[in-house]
Amino acid sequence: QLQASGGGLVQAGASLRLSCAASGRTVSTYDMGWFRQAPGKEREFVARINWGGGIAYYSDSVKERFTISRDNAKNTVYLQMNSLKPEDTAVYYCARAKNYDYTDADPIHYDYWGEGTLVTVSS
Repeated sequence: QLQASGGGLVQAGASLRLSCAASGRTVSTYDMGWFRQAPGKEREFVARINWGGGIAYYSDSVKERFTISRDNAKNTVYLQMNSLKPEDTAVYYCARAKNYDYTDADPIHYDYWGEGTLVTVSS
């Protein structure tokens, strides 16, 4: 089970740190990703990190503002979000990748998904 947490209501320009904790299954040998879904929109890729934590890949919309990281000893993946914008408002989900192509942003190539955490950014 993957559980995302850390969401909340913040003002534009603020920061949040999301966590994705895995229980009952290991994620330390898998690439992991973050996605988001805004109301009325399709699920959108945000970031991905390779299993070792040394390679990260971001969508253009969050590059330079968000940082994905992981602590395999804690079976946890993080998403540090800085300079938040109202358009970042969405439910954020973490997911385990089915392959090791670190540029793969297609949701169908991820199998286990966590329950999302809501991030709301006010202007």
